[in-house]
Amino acid sequence: MSAADPNVDEEARLDSIRRFVVRRQEYYVREFDRLQSTSGLSWSFNVAAAALGPLWAGARGVWGFFAVATFAEVCALIQVGRGWFGSAGAAAYEHAQRLQAVAIARTVEAQSAAALGKTQTAETFARIARNLQTAADQALAQADEAAAGARTLLLTGCALLLLIKLLEGLLANFVYERQYCAWRSDPSVPSGLGLARVASTLALLLAVYPLTVYRFTAAHVPSVLLHIPVDNSRFADMARSLDGLFERLYQLGSGSFDTVRDGIRVMVGAFETLLVGTPWPVVMTVLIVLSWRLAGVRFAVFTTATVAYLALLGLWEPAMQTVALLGTAALICVIVGIPLGIWFSRSARAYAVARPVLDLMQTMPSMVYLIPAIAFFGTGTPPGIIATLIFGLPPVVRLTALGLQQVPAEIRECARAYGASRWQLLAGVELPLAMPSIMAGVNQTILMCLSMVVVAALIGAQGLGSVVLEALQFAATGQGILAGLAILLCAIVIDRLVQGAFLRRGRRGGAI
Repeated sequence: MSAADPNVDEEARLDSIRRFVVRRQEYYVREFDRLQSTSGLSWSFNVAAAALGPLWAGARGVWGFFAVATFAEVCALIQVGRGWFGSAGAAAYEHAQRLQAVAIARTVEAQSAAALGKTQTAETFARIARNLQTAADQALAQADEAAAGARTLLLTGCALLLLIKLLEGLLANFVYERQYCAWRSDPSVPSGLGLARVASTLALLLAVYPLTVYRFTAAHVPSVLLHIPVDNSRFADMARSLDGLFERLYQLGSGSFDTVRDGIRVMVGAFETLLVGTPWPVVMTVLIVLSWRLAGVRFAVFTTATVAYLALLGLWEPAMQTVALLGTAALICVIVGIPLGIWFSRSARAYAVARPVLDLMQTMPSMVYLIPAIAFFGTGTPPGIIATLIFGLPPVVRLTALGLQQVPAEIRECARAYGASRWQLLAGVELPLAMPSIMAGVNQTILMCLSMVVVAALIGAQGLGSVVLEALQFAATGQGILAGLAILLCAIVIDRLVQGAFLRRGRRGGAI
């Protein structure tokens, strides 16, 4: 809402600003009017925000500004504290003093030995004293350098804190005006100056600032601030309990797990027979012709260069093993993921239950999936594919559900009006309209499955991932780069072939 808009009721606008800010109404009316009436960049400085920083932001409920300002000020205060309260050079000074004391003692001993006529002993003590004095001088120089560094830290921290305060004052009204605009459409947005927010913000800052600065400036920090005082045996006990749980689960479902493992081995074996067992000229020719027919002549040339790269470097067979692993994982993901996506697009309750599971599958580190896979399926290719399935399944499920949910309701009603059954509605109307989203999910699933080949190699899966893993183990930089480039080229070829097949289908169908 702009102050220059003639359709805006000026009194209503000013009254809304006053109700939003509650305190210092005239100041914010004037500043908001300046910001809203200027089409370009307008300068506005908030002295209270510059002085109080995060306290002003928390009191006003501008939580994004509060988080950024708190982090920035803590970083600056740490530098100030390290320069002001830190003991920079103190250890070096103490060391220099100890060396000087020993040097003086050795000098006295040298003088005593010289007085007694022990010339050789006196020379030895004198040489030791000179060496100790030299070391003491070096320690003093290091202490002076550290002290100078502390002054630099102090000045840098003060300058940084001043700059942060200036930025807080310059940005505060701009950010607060944006919050006012959001408040007009959403009354739940924080407004006014709440005493509860002031108290909670002040308590939070009093807890964060002193402890953090003390942690980085004190010479001896209590261990309670560095380590949580817990009994580490609890972790071991829970780990043993989980080990027992996995063992019991495996015993209960050993037959099912063995069946799944054998089925995956059969699928992988079929792909490897097709890609590795078939004479390599046949496979290369088919790939090049498919690239030409699906993606054009230029991509056929790129595919030719890719297969030549794999063949000349001896990576053809590992590459085909990788494609077999990928094909098995991607095929299972599509077979399972698209029906799940269809179900979730129909049932909001089922999707609400499945959404956190899909989030967990996508956000958990990929190597963690290897642990239950090994527990239930052993080592080798099958558990690698299981881990790849868990990592690669969510995109096709999410994008299938999204594509079907975005089909206009009017089109569904028209199809029902013409007597289409539920199956005809799904197969003839919804799936074709949702196909761009579904194919995007399939494409993302394929690429995410391909990114797991190196991780799957950790538990015995064959292919280019094992070549990269070997390079990591023996620090073979060249081998790792060449194998990684081969994985990249395979990903590009597979991606373009899938996109080309989808676009060709769309052109032929004319519906997409």
